[in-house]
Amino acid sequence: MAGEIPDLHALERAGTGKGAARAARRDGMVPGIVFGGDVDPLPINIPFNKLLKMLKAGRFKSTLFNLKVDGHDDVRVICRDVQRDVVKDLPTHLDLMRLRRNTKINLFIPVEFVNEDEAPGLRKGGVLTVVRNEIELLVTAGDIPEKVEVDLTGLDINDTVTISNVTLPQGAKPVIDRDFMICNVSAPSALKADDEDEGEEESVDADSVPTASDEAEET
Repeated sequence: MAGEIPDLHALERAGTGKGAARAARRDGMVPGIVFGGDVDPLPINIPFNKLLKMLKAGRFKSTLFNLKVDGHDDVRVICRDVQRDVVKDLPTHLDLMRLRRNTKINLFIPVEFVNEDEAPGLRKGGVLTVVRNEIELLVTAGDIPEKVEVDLTGLDINDTVTISNVTLPQGAKPVIDRDFMICNVSAPSALKADDEDEGEEESVDADSVPTASDEAEET
C-alpha cells in the first residue's frame, strides 16, 4: 500500500455482548471490536452501507486504515476478520487490530499477471494455469503493497513461474520457505490430443509387427 493511509470512520458502541450487537444491526450498523496494543479493546459500530461498499471494492483485509472514533486518538488498524451471515453472505461483525507503522504482519497479497502478449507460449495457443492468485507475505504495516506483479514476458509452453522468479515489493518476503509455483503455461488441448493420438498409433504399430513365433505357427 503506497501513499496516504485512508480513514475509516466508526462510532463507539455503548455496551457489549449479543444484545448490544443485535441492537446495532437493527440500527443499520455492523458491530466490531478494536483490539491489540497497550489499551483495552474498543467496541465500535460502522455503518452497514459504508462497510459493504468497502468490502465490494476489494483488498479490505490487506489495507491499513487510520481509524477515527470520536473521543479517541486516531490509530492505525488492519482488519483481521469479517464475519458474514451464512445465508445472505453479508457482514455481521468485524475485528480490527491496532498496529504501529513498523509492525510486521502476514497478509495475503493479490497477484497481477502482466505482459501476456509477450509470452510466446500464449501466442501459440497455450493456456496460462494460475496456481496462486494471491501470495502470503510478511510485510511492514506502514508499507503494505497493493499487489505483486508477475511478468509473463518470454514464457513458452511448459514454462513455469515460481516465487524466486518474482520481484517482490521492497521489505516484503514470502511466508512459505520454499520455491513454490505461481503459474505455468500448458500446451493447448488440441496439441495434447495430437500427442496422445501419436502415442496410441505407435503402440498399435509395434503390436502389429509379426514375430518369429507367429511366422512359424503359420507355416
